[in-house]
Amino acid sequence: MNKNKKIVLMVIGIVILIGVFFGGVSYGKSKKSNRGPEDMQAFGQNDETGTRGMKTGGGFGGLTAGEIISKDDKSITIKLQDNGSKIIFLGTSTTVAKTVTGSISDLSVGASVSITGTANTDGSVNAQSIQIRPNTPTVLK
Repeated sequence: MNKNKKIVLMVIGIVILIGVFFGGVSYGKSKKSNRGPEDMQAFGQNDETGTRGMKTGGGFGGLTAGEIISKDDKSITIKLQDNGSKIIFLGTSTTVAKTVTGSISDLSVGASVSITGTANTDGSVNAQSIQIRPNTPTVLK
């Protein structure tokens, strides 16, 4: 084979490889995840943004953290660090922990809490356990 034919075949091969690569990338971007909130929670993903790990402000079902801003017999509402809020439903199997085992009556407005539970489709959470955390001072700038 002469030199020109080899160069043409190499260029065609490279163009094909580039096309296959970008086609695969485009196909991957077009696929929407079929994971539900429970699957995302198992992977530590935020069910709205798909981000991994604990988001500041605790906005996902696996672990939610914030300050209690209201409470009743069946739920508490917490203020997240990003100034949003989340409703947390309390059940008979919900445990409340502190240095010693607590109870739902230990949950008070202004308390900092961390919640583990199951995310609901409306963004609320069914609590499995609640950890009352010590209030930490705000760093002044």
